[in-house]
Amino acid sequence: MSLQFPTSLLAAIPLATLPVLAQAEMARYELDASHTTVYFTVDHIGYAKTLGIFPGVEGGFDYDAETNELGEVSVTIAATSVDTFHEGRNEHVRKADFLDVSNHPEITFTTDGGTASSETEGTVEGELTILGETRPVTLNVTLNKAAEYPFGHERFTLGLSMQTSIQRSEFGMTYGVENGMVGDTVDIMIETEAMRME
Repeated sequence: MSLQFPTSLLAAIPLATLPVLAQAEMARYELDASHTTVYFTVDHIGYAKTLGIFPGVEGGFDYDAETNELGEVSVTIAATSVDTFHEGRNEHVRKADFLDVSNHPEITFTTDGGTASSETEGTVEGELTILGETRPVTLNVTLNKAAEYPFGHERFTLGLSMQTSIQRSEFGMTYGVENGMVGDTVDIMIETEAMRME
């Protein structure tokens, strides 16, 4: 799964600094698997929302901490890792009615741009592929923190939160939509800590 974060964060930087920024180099960051979570909620017959997570996430991206410029990002989510905290439901979600993991073992997202609203917030427009169907998606992104980790690996680390919503029927996942058993709207949240590679 490939992600490219927005380069447009440069818009918030005074034009006079651009000659200096042009010489800046991005560093590579890798996601800390133990502090990366992709989770979602979807309505169940109107009573409550069901929670699910994808523990199988790995990857990294390029980022310039001085300019807040984000570059090429590659992340892989294993659809087979989905967990809704109920084994019977997990088996159903992995089958053809939903994720069809035997034929589509990965979910991918590739960005093609973004817009900054501040030094720490912005949006990323990209393409999400589920079940072999690709649709445009906009992520709301927040940079929570950028600093040296206070213990353990002690590497420079970024903390990011992201959110979006999709209509699963647009990807051909229509089970339970027409009769209202399972909601069409899926809210997706991503929390991650990314460590700068030495």
